[in-house]
Amino acid sequence: MSSNTIDLNFFNDIQQSLENESDRKDEIRVKVREFDRTSRKLAAILNMIHANPTGSVPDISFEEVRERVKNLASLIPENQFYKYCDLWTRSMQQAVFLVVFKYYLETEQLIDIKKIEETLDVKVDLNNSLNEFHIQLEDVLHAYISLVNELSRLAVNSVTVGDYSRPMRLSKFVKDLSAGFQLLNLKNDSLRKRFDGIKYDVKKIEEVVYDISLRGLQHKEEDKNNDPSASKKPKLSHEASK
Repeated sequence: MSSNTIDLNFFNDIQQSLENESDRKDEIRVKVREFDRTSRKLAAILNMIHANPTGSVPDISFEEVRERVKNLASLIPENQFYKYCDLWTRSMQQAVFLVVFKYYLETEQLIDIKKIEETLDVKVDLNNSLNEFHIQLEDVLHAYISLVNELSRLAVNSVTVGDYSRPMRLSKFVKDLSAGFQLLNLKNDSLRKRFDGIKYDVKKIEEVVYDISLRGLQHKEEDKNNDPSASKKPKLSHEASK
């Protein structure tokens, strides 16, 4: 007579597999926290540009970020990137944003994919074809949107220190970038939602530019630089409401 006893070793194997999976995720989370700490440190330094918009671009190095990414990538089994990538997506978006923001501050241009790859030493999956550890294209687009958010803040801060020409340049840049996004058929819900919010940043910069143009401040900036006594700045409408 055959036995109907269940082989409990099967469940022991499952339990071991679950524990291994849990341990791996815990290891990944530790590396992600280290990654986040490094990014926050660099962000704090780079954000000093808001305190002194006319000063030099804060000097930051991405060497430690590259090391953090390398350590994280070493934990991901082959062909299992998408199984774990949600654990570090936001962290990667922040790192890419820092690269994008620093490059803009230095060049007033939008960084291309190749330079992002070179800076972080990680490939960007442009064609959805990479199996190894990589930067997802959506993460780059999120970083570009974060750049628009940050530049609207920079426009206001530039005016407060009497730099009336930068908001003009920022306005053209964000409008061009927004137009580029409008060419995309965005199906990612979070990406689409963030893109829809760009219009508020564009409008914020437009209001700053409108005030500057209405008061002719962009033409007075050269006179102010040549005349040290002309240090008192007119109060703009977006400032008067504060």
